[in-house]
Amino acid sequence: MQHRELLKLAVFAILPSIIGWFIGGFRAAAIGAAAGLCIGISANYPRFGLWAFLIYLPFAGTIIHGIARGHDISHVAKDFLYIPALIGALIQYRKKLKEFLKSLYPLLPPLLFLFAISLMTFLWVNWIEQLLNPTRGNQFLMGIMGLKVLLGYIPLIFCGYYLIRSKSELFFLTRLHLILILICCSLGFIQYLLLVANICPGNQGLTGEYLYRATLGARCFVGGALLYNQDAGSIRLPGTFVAPWQWGWFLISSSFLTFAVDVSDRDRRWRVASSVASGFVLVMAVISGQRTALVLVPLIFILLQLLTDKNKKLLPLKWGVAIGLGVLIINSVEKVEQRVDSLVDRWNYSPVSGFIVRQFQRVIDQQEGLLGNGLGSATNAARYFAPTRLIETFHAKLVYEIGPLGLLGFLAVVSVLAFLTFKAYRSIQDPNLRSLGVCLWVYILLISYFPYYYPLDVDPVAVYYWFFAGVLLKLPELDREKHKRQTPNN
Repeated sequence: MQHRELLKLAVFAILPSIIGWFIGGFRAAAIGAAAGLCIGISANYPRFGLWAFLIYLPFAGTIIHGIARGHDISHVAKDFLYIPALIGALIQYRKKLKEFLKSLYPLLPPLLFLFAISLMTFLWVNWIEQLLNPTRGNQFLMGIMGLKVLLGYIPLIFCGYYLIRSKSELFFLTRLHLILILICCSLGFIQYLLLVANICPGNQGLTGEYLYRATLGARCFVGGALLYNQDAGSIRLPGTFVAPWQWGWFLISSSFLTFAVDVSDRDRRWRVASSVASGFVLVMAVISGQRTALVLVPLIFILLQLLTDKNKKLLPLKWGVAIGLGVLIINSVEKVEQRVDSLVDRWNYSPVSGFIVRQFQRVIDQQEGLLGNGLGSATNAARYFAPTRLIETFHAKLVYEIGPLGLLGFLAVVSVLAFLTFKAYRSIQDPNLRSLGVCLWVYILLISYFPYYYPLDVDPVAVYYWFFAGVLLKLPELDREKHKRQTPNN
C-alpha cells in the first residue's frame, strides 16, 4: 500500500470521527472513524469491500446491538461497505459493464419501467406530500429510503458476476458462507442454551405486552430483539441478526447454500462439513421458533435432493446425520411438539392464504389512482423519518407504496431474472457447477414469488437474492473456460 493511499484512508477515518465527536461524543466519533475507514477501503479496493460486506452481513445485528448499542448510524453500516465498493467496481469495470448489460438486455426494459414508476411515485407522492404536510415527518427522506430498499441492491447482480473470476473464487465463496453459517448457528445455539439455563432471563423480567413479543429488553448474548417466555412456551430467537424474522430467513437461505456445497464441492472434507452444517440449520429451524423456517427448511432439503440426486456415496453419512437429529428430536419431543402446536395454532387462527387475501383487500380498498401512497410508506427501515404502515406481505406492500403498475413492474423484473438464470444454469455442462446452479436457481425462484412476509425488504435475503443471481449468471462463463482448457488445440 502506497503512502498516498494510506493518507487517503487516514483522511477518510479522521474527518468523520471529528464530526462525530462534536455531534455525539466518543461513541459517535468511534463509529464515524470506522464508517469513514470502511468507505475509504471499499472505494479504493472494491473487491475487498464486497468480500467484507458479505462477511459482515450475518453479524450485523450483533454488531448493531452488542457493540454500537443500537446507534442510528450502525443500522446503515453495511452500506458504508457496499455503496463505495459498488461505485469502485463500476469505475474499475466500466468497460465490461457494457458487455454485462448487453447480456442482460431482456431485463433492462422491465427494470427501467419499475424505476420510472418508482421515480414518479417519489416525485408526485412523496415530494408533494412533503410540501403539503410537512408535519407528517420527512416524506422526502422516507422516499429515498424506500427507493434504496426497493432498488438499491439490484446492482449486486453486477457485483456477484464480476467478484467471481474463477472456479477457485467460486468455491471460496461457497466455503466462506458455509463457515459463516456454522459460526452463526453455533452462536445461535449458545444463545438458546443460555436462555434454557436461565443465564439469560429472556422476557421473564418484563411486564405487559413485552412478555409476549420480541424485544431488545430480552436480548441475550448475540443478535437483537428476542422472545423467550418459558411459562407461555413462546420462543423467537434472532440468532446473530436484528430480529427473529431475519434469522428465520437466514436459515432458509442457508439450507440452499449448505446443500450447494454438498453437491458441488469436490473436496470430501467440505462435503462432510456441509452435511454437518445442514443438520445444524435444521436443528436451529426447530429450536428457534421460526414457523416459516420450520416448514421450509426440511422441504428445501428434500426438493434439492430430488433435483440433484448426487453424492450417493455420502448417503450413509447423511443417514447418520439424520439419525443423530432424530435422537436429538426424540430427546426434545416436548419442545418439538410446542413448535408444531404453535405452527398449527397460528395456521388455524390465521391461515396463510386468508391472511394474504386480507392484506391485499385492505390495500386495494385504500388504493386511489395508479400510484401508491409513497415510497417507504410501508417500509420498516423508513420509520425513522415518517410514520409507516405495517404490511406483512411483500406484494401487497408494493401495491400500497407504488401502486398496481409498480407491482406489475416488479413481477416483470423478477420473472425475467428467473428466466435468465434458468437459461444460465441449463446451459452448464459441468455436473458440479450445474448442481450448484440448480440450488441457486430454486432459491431465486422461491424468493421471486414468495407471497408471505417481505424477505426482499430485509437482510440477508435483500442481499443474497440479487448477489447470487449474478453468481449464477457467471457459472456458464466459468464452465466454458473449463472446456476451453480441456479442448486440445488443433
